Amino acid sequence: MGDGQYGISPDFIERIAGEIREVHATGCQLALVIGGGNIFRGVAGSARGMDRVSADYMGMLATTINALAMQDALEKQGLKTRVLSGLEMPKVAEPFIRRRAIRHLEKDRVVVFAAGTGNPYFTTDTAAALRAMEIGADCILKATKVDGIYDDDPRQNPHATRFDAIGYNEVLARELKVMDATAVSLCREHKLPIIVFDLYKYGNIARVVLGEPVGTRIS
Repeated sequence: MGDGQYGISPDFIERIAGEIREVHATGCQLALVIGGGNIFRGVAGSARGMDRVSADYMGMLATTINALAMQDALEKQGLKTRVLSGLEMPKVAEPFIRRRAIRHLEKDRVVVFAAGTGNPYFTTDTAAALRAMEIGADCILKATKVDGIYDDDPRQNPHATRFDAIGYNEVLARELKVMDATAVSLCREHKLPIIVFDLYKYGNIARVVLGEPVGTRIS
């Protein structure tokens, strides 16, 4: 949504697609897991008091809208992409099949995972951890609004301290909210590192992929 309150910012999504093109040019295989908060915030008022399962399915549909927007932006950058959805919607996306996802990556396509896990009660973070393990990813890159993990909310506490590296157990014990506990526990169990970094700083995606000390590493 860029600097907006909700919705899709064409300029921001174009910028992200350009960064992904640069990373893809290094030979790195990329799979994206897209959230839906930028759209769901716009309808959150009407969802208040709604059945949790119905609201979660609405959120999954929001992620699919974002995934299609990202696919369009990536293809305008000359990249071949495929959207794989956790919910069956054959008119707009392929169903998620693990072997198919891996084959797309082997064919040099950028894979965009939509609709989370396809199940209510699971967050996009958990979907990212699950998909990363299913495709054999080396790392999860958590692109967000802050430049790493802090011991307190840096927007409210100017003295909050940022971690360069932190362990899974400490993230869980301190209840640091950068990712939900289910996702962190899943990554801990399978020794999958997570790097949390600022998406709003241009070039950060490439810096993280190239191994520069950007953000906070959870391992």
